[in-house]
Amino acid sequence: MTPIAERRWAQFKRNKRAFGSLWIFLVLFSISLFAEFIANDKPILVYHQEEFFFPVLIDYSEKDLGGELSSAVSYWDPYIIDLIETSGGWMIRTPIPFHYQTPDMYISGPAPTAPDSTHWLGTDDAGKDTTARLIYGFRLSVLFGITLTIISASIGVIVGGLQGYFGGMVDLVGQRFVEIWTGLPILIILIILASIVEPSFFWLLGCLAAFSWMSVVGVVRAEFLRTRNFEYVRAATALGDSHLSIMIRHVLPNAMTAALTFLPFILSGAITSLTALDFLGFGLPAGSASLGELLNQGKRNLQAPWLGLTGFVTVGIMLTLLIFVGEGIRDAFDPRKTISASGEN
Repeated sequence: MTPIAERRWAQFKRNKRAFGSLWIFLVLFSISLFAEFIANDKPILVYHQEEFFFPVLIDYSEKDLGGELSSAVSYWDPYIIDLIETSGGWMIRTPIPFHYQTPDMYISGPAPTAPDSTHWLGTDDAGKDTTARLIYGFRLSVLFGITLTIISASIGVIVGGLQGYFGGMVDLVGQRFVEIWTGLPILIILIILASIVEPSFFWLLGCLAAFSWMSVVGVVRAEFLRTRNFEYVRAATALGDSHLSIMIRHVLPNAMTAALTFLPFILSGAITSLTALDFLGFGLPAGSASLGELLNQGKRNLQAPWLGLTGFVTVGIMLTLLIFVGEGIRDAFDPRKTISASGEN
């Protein structure tokens, strides 16, 4: 790690709110990555007829367990439970024994049901466990946001870099295109496209990536315009370095400093966009684990306030943590604060 990077990291750690938010977000995201081992209607491990089975990782049929059918095993079926127990076997279930797609057929009342010892956050109107849907939805939203952020930042850096480095007609035409593209009604276009094509994860990712890269273009373009006139850039040009080499080796590192401060805010915007589309019914396919769909459940079932509150609190906490992290990164990359902090040491 370079001395400048060490000073920036030290400056970021001094911001207790940002540093603590980063750790909380990373812990929550890390837990959600193992959602199949936390919330699943399939056991983690089954011991039956002196053999070990791993249902979480491998799909088994009833015949594999000594049954009669070749269909997939339902590990809540009394027949399967009795089949395993009579042979002296046992099962280790997940802490939340429900998958986000599986309705509980043995709930005590009409769905949605209130929180209890079985369903910690209740069930939705289809009898599906809210906690399981929350964990899977959190993971999906963050993975979608991270992927969209990487794609958007890459496109924005390329477009802004080309505009700022070459200037002239390239910059003029590029700016007019960005202005026209920015003025398009993004949400309306996405709703129209969603009514024509059935949305999927990658379809939504491509559509949102086509409109979310513009926030990075301005700062990257400005940095390239400023840096291309520095003496070491002119010296590299005089020595015969190619434009691509100069852009990547000499100009891009300065531009990335400004672009990195935008990444947490782009991530929060990506998560908000996906949640809004799912809430409106133009997002992921029906049945997907989605925070927006959970909020929509709360709107449709006002008699079950735990649904809306669960989605609202989760989205609010997630976006708050990301905003705090973004503020910490922005301050860490601020040269005035970095210099003043190093002077105090």
